[in-house]
Amino acid sequence: MSDTPEHENRSGDLLVRIGGVIFAVGAVATLITFIPMFIGSEPFPPLAYGVSMLMGAGFAVAGLGMARSIAVQRREAVRAAARTAPATPGG
Repeated sequence: MSDTPEHENRSGDLLVRIGGVIFAVGAVATLITFIPMFIGSEPFPPLAYGVSMLMGAGFAVAGLGMARSIAVQRREAVRAAARTAPATPGG
């Protein structure tokens, strides 16, 4: 059993999920902004293109979540190695 609280492990996972949702919203907005080019109508207002920028923001948030999860896993591995390390003889 791990000594690390569950909320610490889940915080990185939560950021990845939130980043995925933000990325998906940006991706849908990007697809929608291309529609006027294909049907030959007037382009959408600049706000629509701004929402498309959420793809990058979502990718960044998901990346931060991954980094946080990696850091937590490394800390757990170091703690586990310290607990199971044999004592040095003659010390």
